[in-house]
Amino acid sequence: MDLKLAGKLALISGSSKGIGLAIARALAVEGCRVIINGRDAGAVAGGATSIRAAAPGADIQTFVGDLSTASAADDLVQRFPTVDILVNNLGIFERKAFADIADADWQRYFDVNVMSGVRLSRAYLPAMKERNWGRVVFISSESGIQIPPDMIHYGMTKTAQLAISRGLAETCAGTAVTVNAVLPGPTLSDGNKAAIARRAPGRPFPEVEKEFFEKIRPTSLLKRYATVDEVANLVAYVCSPLASATNGAALRVEGGVVRACFG
Repeated sequence: MDLKLAGKLALISGSSKGIGLAIARALAVEGCRVIINGRDAGAVAGGATSIRAAAPGADIQTFVGDLSTASAADDLVQRFPTVDILVNNLGIFERKAFADIADADWQRYFDVNVMSGVRLSRAYLPAMKERNWGRVVFISSESGIQIPPDMIHYGMTKTAQLAISRGLAETCAGTAVTVNAVLPGPTLSDGNKAAIARRAPGRPFPEVEKEFFEKIRPTSLLKRYATVDEVANLVAYVCSPLASATNGAALRVEGGVVRACFG
C-alpha cells in the first residue's frame, strides 16, 4: 500500500533503537525524509545505517541530544525549524515498588516521557496549522489505561500523554492536522529484551514469554510479545494522508491485553 508519504519530513524522538527505530524505518521505506534521535552518537549512527539498508537512498538526518531537556529541544528546533510529522516516542521504563519511587524518579519520568513531547509539539504544531497539514503522534502505552502496580510512575506518564494528545487534537479542529496517541502493549523492543534478560537470566526466552502471558498479562489475546514492526506499521498509517479522519484517538496495538469494548 502506498501511504502517500513521499517527501514528508518526519522527526522521531528516541529513535536510535527499539520501537522508535522501527517507526523511522517504516516511514523511510514509505519515502519520508527522516530525522532520528538519541543520546548516544554511536547508537544514532548505527540506527541510520540500519535504516539505509532497509530503504536504500533514503534521506536520513540525525540529531544527537537528550530531548528530555529544554536546551536540546531548542538546539533541535534551531537545526530543523519545521517538520511535517512528529512522533513523540522518547520514553523510559522500569519496574519499581511505589514506596521506593523517590521524588527525583517521578520528576525524571515526567521530564523524559511527558515534557519531551510537550516541548516538541509546542515548537512544531503552529507551523503545521499554518500549512494546514501535519501529523503528531504520541507513543503512549496500554499501561496508561491499565496502570501497572510495579510501574505506577511510568503509567502516570503514559496517561498524561493521552490527555495531552487529545487536548492538542482539539486545538486542530477544522484543519488537516491530526494528533493521536498509539498504545503499544508488551513489545519485544531492545529495552524490553534487556529487561527480560535481567529478570530471568539464563532462562530460555520461550519459557519466560509463556510465563509472562500466563501470570502477568493473562488477558492478552496475542499471547506473545508484539514485534516493533507491528507497532511501527500502525504508526506509519496514522502518519499518512490516508488517516485523515483519525484524530484525537487512542489507538491500541497491545495484542488485546486491555479487556474493554471501548476506549
